[in-house]
Amino acid sequence: MVIAVVDNAAAQRFEATVDGELCVLEYRIRGTTLSLDHAGVPEALSGRGIAAALTQYAFDSARERGMDVVPNCAYVAAWIKRHPAYADLVRASS
Repeated sequence: MVIAVVDNAAAQRFEATVDGELCVLEYRIRGTTLSLDHAGVPEALSGRGIAAALTQYAFDSARERGMDVVPNCAYVAAWIKRHPAYADLVRASS
């Protein structure tokens, strides 16, 4: 399943709409730091890799922009442990 993710900068969140349901990864930008704060996927869509797609998109976006990432969300913190190729982007919480 291909999950189309977009950056809704005005709402400060990465978004994907799956089966008519909005899934999000909320963030804040401070200077060159991207803080990933909350992943929200409706229960009915759980287990389909949507949160993972949002998170990977966020990390890829941060890498393209030369930003550090602060994983404030428990899901994102767990995801980064499973994807060490992105560990160089991680900065401790501020």
